[in-house]
Amino acid sequence: MAEPLQPKRRVAGAKPDAPSLVLASKSAARRQMLLDAGVPVVVDSAGIDEESVKAGLRAEGATPHEVAEVLAELKATRISPRHPGALVLGADQMLECEGKWFDKPADTAGAAAHLKALSGQSHRLIASAVIVKDGTRIWHQVDSAELTMRPLSDAFIAAYLDAVGDDALHSVGAYQLEGLGAQLFTRVRGDYFTVLGLPLLPLLEFLRTHGVIAR
Repeated sequence: MAEPLQPKRRVAGAKPDAPSLVLASKSAARRQMLLDAGVPVVVDSAGIDEESVKAGLRAEGATPHEVAEVLAELKATRISPRHPGALVLGADQMLECEGKWFDKPADTAGAAAHLKALSGQSHRLIASAVIVKDGTRIWHQVDSAELTMRPLSDAFIAAYLDAVGDDALHSVGAYQLEGLGAQLFTRVRGDYFTVLGLPLLPLLEFLRTHGVIAR
């Protein structure tokens, strides 16, 4: 069931008669980014077997950029028939470190393993967004950021995971940069919103040109 969501407050950019924007993702971070930016959105997440898609694409030699784009488009295309005439936004994020791809950890032990593997290393986050209308892709954007994690002790990892709880399971790197995750890093190179999981600024420009938000 699609869930309509509106910004917390009316802002100058919001248009009451705007075309529908449907977010084909269950990501709370992406939903909140859009709402905080004043973008009305309907949430209708797509049921995609992401692991199978990733495995198949990796076997074909696809890059993390290509995988993120394919998954984003697949999500949007899957939902589009349920929303005729609407702009459907699919998004995905990949984390790559030393040639290894990381997924969202399944549990706290998995989150600890992620952080131990990333400790003292630089990794890339690739965020992709695709807009589909009536089954046809009409826009896409892929961006990446590089993050350098400081060396983490086992004691710090345990304390960090105890503090953030299940939030560690909601992102590919077991962290949210906008919260306590900031303590994990010595350097971040790239767009902040890309790190959060969405190339937001190019998306906002697209939404302005299509009448979803005011120019």
